[in-house]
Amino acid sequence: MSPTSRRARVMSRSQKLGHCICDPRKSCPCELLMEKDVCLCAGERLSDDVPAGGQARLTKLVKNAGCASKIPPADLQRVLSRLPAITDPRLLVGSATADDAGVFQTSADLCLVQTVDVFTPSVDDPYTFGRIAAYNSLSDVYAMGGRPITALSIIGYPIHTLGDDWMYQMIKGGMDALQEAEVILVGGHSINDEEIKFGFAVTGVIDPKAVITNSGAQPGDVLILTKPIGTGVIAFAAQMGRAGEEAQRAAAASMTALNRAASEVMVKMGAHACTDVTGFGLLGHLYQMVRESRVGAEIWWNSIPLLEGTADYASNGMVSGAAERNREYAAEIVEAADDVPEYALDILYDPQTSGGLLFSVPGETLDEVLAELSAAGCAEAAVIGRISDDSRGRILVTNHPTQVNQGRRKKRPNAAPVAERQGHEPQQTVPAEQEPCCEGGTLHETDVSAESAFQRFMSTALGPGALDVIQKELTTIALSVAIQCEPCLKLHLKKALSMGITTEEIQEAAWMGVAFGGCKSMMFWNEQSRLLETISSEAASNK
Repeated sequence: MSPTSRRARVMSRSQKLGHCICDPRKSCPCELLMEKDVCLCAGERLSDDVPAGGQARLTKLVKNAGCASKIPPADLQRVLSRLPAITDPRLLVGSATADDAGVFQTSADLCLVQTVDVFTPSVDDPYTFGRIAAYNSLSDVYAMGGRPITALSIIGYPIHTLGDDWMYQMIKGGMDALQEAEVILVGGHSINDEEIKFGFAVTGVIDPKAVITNSGAQPGDVLILTKPIGTGVIAFAAQMGRAGEEAQRAAAASMTALNRAASEVMVKMGAHACTDVTGFGLLGHLYQMVRESRVGAEIWWNSIPLLEGTADYASNGMVSGAAERNREYAAEIVEAADDVPEYALDILYDPQTSGGLLFSVPGETLDEVLAELSAAGCAEAAVIGRISDDSRGRILVTNHPTQVNQGRRKKRPNAAPVAERQGHEPQQTVPAEQEPCCEGGTLHETDVSAESAFQRFMSTALGPGALDVIQKELTTIALSVAIQCEPCLKLHLKKALSMGITTEEIQEAAWMGVAFGGCKSMMFWNEQSRLLETISSEAASNK
């Protein structure tokens, strides 16, 4: 049938009814037909609205971006609390505990981990949005300690008004992300919807004895967050055209980082409890962990890693209404110290999309856990607080007294976290076996010589303060090159590599020393740079 005949057939029915047959809320002829001579019911498309190769602006087509589009947790809780409880003994984890995924036992040694997650675009590019939707959905299985194996896609899309190219790119992005995670897409479901939505129902597997829930946190545990936060603030700023390109790139990079490696470390190190930080914000998800574990928590605002630009945007009021709804949900148990700014709480309630894992581990295992996370490539994992035995189940937001605020500066993507950076008590800065240098050697409490006093001063100077130990180590390398101290450089190159500082960062610091030391420093570094290669190779072979 020709397009003209098809329109005549469709419109004759619509005009006879007085209503558009593809949207009975509208009369016929509708405004679109009168303004643009396009009849969507006859299969015609607004192709001019999406030019070939045109720049996508998905976030401009939705009211709330990303996980901010979810139903507020307080409203959701009221609805779920009215539903009958499911008492089947095979359901090990259900909706009653507000955990990340359900766990259903199929045999003595096998459980299914199942979840579904759908939300609106958090970025403008459709392919990237598809990837984020997949990573976000997979994260719920990783948070339980499970291994995802299959997925079903769910998409709501205005196919008549936007054409099919963006829909293809979204699904392709999701498929590529699933392939990276070694998860098979087995099918899906689509809805012709005026607002774009995309996500996946994911099924994973786990040993019933290895399930990690949000209810196992214990007093004395430390809290580790594996990704920086701020995706909601940045997405909201982007919707208003006020987010910088660098901030948007950083947010996209964070949202497209798979949580698999972090989950594997968490399982290996025996985490007591875990949740992934998504639509309810950091404090909303911690609220659920505290409530289900019957404990309290202390969060160190100045230890929480933030995405580039987050603090600036939030302090200028660029926080979506979803953060306020999360505040309403969790504020009853949250107390903030006087020195914590109000915008900090906005960020902590900010809904995240494809955020990191938040898990608790025994304090005595912390150094080993951080080392494992660093080796697994989770470079921005940070210790952000601890679990307390507060009988009231309160969450205290404060500033750690010895911790520089990591979130206020741009994070180095390849830098490994160390204990001194992450908000727990600093360890001894100078190991007893360390060779003498500007840091000093073995120190004794009874040694009161001028030399020992100088060594103590250097030990304190190189410890964490307004600058963290990573920054100080890079500064020391630059100074060693500038003053051409070969023993100093050798020691600090070894130390820097052991702390997870990359060779690229070391070389850049060294050339800062050359810039201030001049030609002699350049000749010195050209000779000593071979030492960096040797030490780096030795460190790699010893792993």
